Amino acid sequence: MTWLVWRQFRVPALSVSAGVLVVAAVLAVTGPDLVGRTNFSDVETLYTGTLLAVYVLPAVIGVFWGAPMVTRELETGTHSLVWNQSVTRTRWLATKFAVGVPAAMAAAGLLSLAVTWWAAPMDAAADLDDDRLARIVPEVFAGRGVAPVGYAAFALLLGVAIGMVVRRTVPAMALTLVLFAAVQVLVPLLVRPHLLPPTEESVVITAENVRQVGGDEHGVIDFMTVAPPDGAWVLTNETVDASGKAVRPLPGSVQDCVPKPGSGAFPERGSITSCMARLTDLGYRQHLVYQPGSRFWPLQWLELALFLALSALLGWFCFRRLRHLS
Repeated sequence: MTWLVWRQFRVPALSVSAGVLVVAAVLAVTGPDLVGRTNFSDVETLYTGTLLAVYVLPAVIGVFWGAPMVTRELETGTHSLVWNQSVTRTRWLATKFAVGVPAAMAAAGLLSLAVTWWAAPMDAAADLDDDRLARIVPEVFAGRGVAPVGYAAFALLLGVAIGMVVRRTVPAMALTLVLFAAVQVLVPLLVRPHLLPPTEESVVITAENVRQVGGDEHGVIDFMTVAPPDGAWVLTNETVDASGKAVRPLPGSVQDCVPKPGSGAFPERGSITSCMARLTDLGYRQHLVYQPGSRFWPLQWLELALFLALSALLGWFCFRRLRHLS
């Protein structure tokens, strides 16, 4: 049975593995040159490409490995031939999982760890530079560390589960892609910020720590942000009054003493300093909620555990669903 599953699975598995090995080889050659550098402008394209590769690989596994794994046999009827031999339904599906799931996790793990190693100098620089994305922010987080291993297992089992319900290969592939993309969008928005209790701070607003001022089309200053801690994932950066209530737009005492968006006119620095001092005297502070950069690895392991748990649930569903297939 294992040999039969491997023969069915070998073309997509070898194709993806070859792609992963090529990317890993490129990173192994170019990675040593990044150590000790502070300017990475010449590798920005490769940086973006590697990030996209780690993002896309689990989706590819779900669509091209998971969805057809069972559905194609259901469409052609070859599953009945196997079930009429000495192979039980449970062993048939368990063998497919035993081959597919470790292969998916290994491919995603190898690619993600190669990218994490290669981008380590850039990630270290990003933790000290506001202009670069820290590795804990959602745009980068899913392309680093061990979490992609969980994404790959989840995507494959999601594809199998959908295929066993839909029983048509192409619709199952399309639905797998849509649902996996939805999960990848919703988890950073709704789940990841709460995997660990975020840190909260009340920061005094000064001319030196203000990073952004925004307003509406009438020139009314609507909000401002201050510099967050280095390497942090900022969840909230808002101005609050003395009672702790968020204020928007900002009070009249700052409307005429900070640069208005699009005006091109900058008040004297001394006036901005005294303006921020008045704001502080009135009890206004900046409320920061964030996940510190030091929580990157704890969040990675927690998210891996979350997706492995979801994968186990999908596996359980597949074995339950198997009883009703004919």
